[in-house]
Amino acid sequence: MDAADENDRREDLVSTLDVIEDQPLSERAAAYALLHDELARRLESGPRDRTA
Repeated sequence: MDAADENDRREDLVSTLDVIEDQPLSERAAAYALLHDELARRLESGPRDRTA
């Protein structure tokens, strides 16, 4: 992944967080839970460190 891709992902995350924060309080927890699940899937699908 190059620097441009990392910057795009960071901007996407910030945009998503902005959208969540603009939601009514009663809806934020569910939105954060969905974001958590998405980020967890990304981490789990990434490359593994086989030397550890």
